[in-house]
Amino acid sequence: MMYSFIMYMHVISAILSVGPFFVLFPLLNRMKGKAGIELDTQIEVFQAAIRIVKHAGHVLVFSGILLMWQGNWPWTTSWVIMTIIVMVSSIIFLARAFKPKIRQFYAGEMNVETLISKLRSSVWKYIFLLMIMLWFMVAKPILW
Repeated sequence: MMYSFIMYMHVISAILSVGPFFVLFPLLNRMKGKAGIELDTQIEVFQAAIRIVKHAGHVLVFSGILLMWQGNWPWTTSWVIMTIIVMVSSIIFLARAFKPKIRQFYAGEMNVETLISKLRSSVWKYIFLLMIMLWFMVAKPILW
């Protein structure tokens, strides 16, 4: 019973870790040609989506650890090691992908078109990292 509940929480947190990124594409399209308070509001929505992803990631990691403990998977299994490597990479990427670019924009170091382009590129890269991690968790490939 507990394992099923933890698995449910893990799946929900995985959805919340990926889902908001797909909502960001229409938001990025609406940001084109905007300025002032309207652009600031859209950037705040963008940042809120990133915060949801980060907090869902915390639940994802915690529930993943509990699933590893409950499922008796060895930490030395290849798919576990690769998931951890990709997860650490995604954490580092997330820390550098969005907030610093938005700060550069507000500091006047880039225009709105460049910001949108860089944010869109970062969203696609992060989705790619998350899809690799998801593949490891679902397929559980034995690589060595």
